[in-house]
Amino acid sequence: MIILISKSSLLMQILHFLLSFPLFFTLKEVMQVKYALVLALLLVGVTHAQDVLIPLPDSTRQQIVYPGFTLQYNEQHEQADWVAYRLDSLELIPVVKRQDRFKSDPNVITGSASLSDYKSSGYDRGHLAPAADMRFSEETMLQSFFMSNMSPQLPEFNRGIWKKLEETVRDFAKENLELYIVTGPVLRVGLTTIGENEVSVPELYYKALCELTPPEIKMIAFLLPNQGSTAELQTFSISVDSLEKITGLDFFYILPDRLEESLESECNPEMWFDIYQKDRK
Repeated sequence: MIILISKSSLLMQILHFLLSFPLFFTLKEVMQVKYALVLALLLVGVTHAQDVLIPLPDSTRQQIVYPGFTLQYNEQHEQADWVAYRLDSLELIPVVKRQDRFKSDPNVITGSASLSDYKSSGYDRGHLAPAADMRFSEETMLQSFFMSNMSPQLPEFNRGIWKKLEETVRDFAKENLELYIVTGPVLRVGLTTIGENEVSVPELYYKALCELTPPEIKMIAFLLPNQGSTAELQTFSISVDSLEKITGLDFFYILPDRLEESLESECNPEMWFDIYQKDRK
């Protein structure tokens, strides 16, 4: 089922008000926040967990909710501003194989980019929500190949450092049990375009991660140039607050203000990579 996220925007604002009282981030209080969000959404029929922690929607743009992810489409640039979803260890158990069935998104009201836009352009159709994160059902796999989930990426970037980041995020999800993930291009006026639909070619891509599983609730963001790199992923890490300044987006806005401000100001890659690297030894 496809619905516009605007249907639940009022609920989000009400929840934000109710949950914005001071918290001291104890185990009990963090769990209360998680359970309150999920329960409130279930009461109004929003059953997909990725709807909980999306960026603040832009009322002038279309938001589409799929079973595996939610996206906000930017018609000017013919791609998504962001794609958001929740990923846990159970969803990483593959049920279906990858199916390279790229197609235009039939649910984008203004029409999405097409396969022909990328033909002979020199750019890959780079996934925002990776197909490997959507292997838990046939439906989610197929929808991950909608062109609304694609962005022009140089092959050495898409198949190199970006792929490495995607694989690492999946390992983070396995290690931390669940993650809330927002991925997107940094869009601006004046970017190079490809194809008849003038699909913008971003210079930068980002991922913002939020983990709310106690005892280590934490956030981190990554900002990478659209080019090949052999650098360590940690060198691309920044705070979510810094990423908000670059993109103009309000990530994880539904969290209580004090909790949001505390988590978004931090950038501690060692909290993510140290445990991850120890487990891989």
